[in-house]
Amino acid sequence: MSIRHSMKDEELQIAAYRLEAKPAQDVLVWAMEHYGSSLVLASSFGAEDVVLIDMLQRLAPTVPVFYLDTNKHFTETYETRDRLQERYGAAFIQVLPKLTLEEQASRHGDELWQRDPNLCCQIRKVEPLERILANYQAWVTGIRREQSPTRAHAKKVEWDEKFNLVKFNPLADWTQSQVWEYIHDHDVPYNPLHDNHYPSIGCSVCTRQVMPGEDPRAGRWAGFTKTECGLHK
Repeated sequence: MSIRHSMKDEELQIAAYRLEAKPAQDVLVWAMEHYGSSLVLASSFGAEDVVLIDMLQRLAPTVPVFYLDTNKHFTETYETRDRLQERYGAAFIQVLPKLTLEEQASRHGDELWQRDPNLCCQIRKVEPLERILANYQAWVTGIRREQSPTRAHAKKVEWDEKFNLVKFNPLADWTQSQVWEYIHDHDVPYNPLHDNHYPSIGCSVCTRQVMPGEDPRAGRWAGFTKTECGLHK
C-alpha cells in the first residue's frame, strides 16, 4: 500500500496527535523524515510562507518550494520571490495556469475576477495546484487558525481530502506576533506590502488594503462573500 493511502488512517492520526503540541520545526523534521522527496512546500510569499522557507532552508533545504503564478501578482510579490531566491540560493518551482490571461479573456470575457472570482481562482489557482500536488504525497502550508473562521480547526498534521494527500500546517497554532517575531529575529526577507496594511496578499486585482479594526481577510475579494481561493477547505 502506498504512503499516500496508508498514512490516511491510524498512523496519520497518531502522528497528528503527537505533533500537535510540538514546535513548528519538529513538525517539519518529522515530515521530511517520513516523506523525503515526496514532500513539497506551497508558498505565496506571504509572512507565514517566508517563515517556513527560512525554517526549511535551515532544517531540510532539499524540500522543493512551489508558487502558483497567476500572472496577476503584485510587483512586490515577484520582487520578494527574487529576494528569497537570492538569499537562500534556491530556485522555486513556478506553476502556471493552463490558460494565459488572453486565452481566459477570450473564453470567459475580460476581467473574469470582477464577475466570477470563483471561476477565476479555479482556473488560475486550484487547477494548477491539483496538477503540481499530483507529483507529491504530502504538502506544507502556512495557514494559521487565527487567520479566519474557515481555518480555525486546522491541525498541524491532517489528511487533505480535497487533494488526496497529507497536509502539514506547522504554524497552525502561531499568532501573528510570533510570525513577525521570527521574521525580525532571523532577518527573513518579506513582502513590503505587509508594512502598508496588506496582512493577506493575493492577486493585485483582488486584494486591497485592510484598515485598522477590519478583519485581516477583509482585503481579499472585497465586495464578494468569498473568503478563500479554494486551496484550503
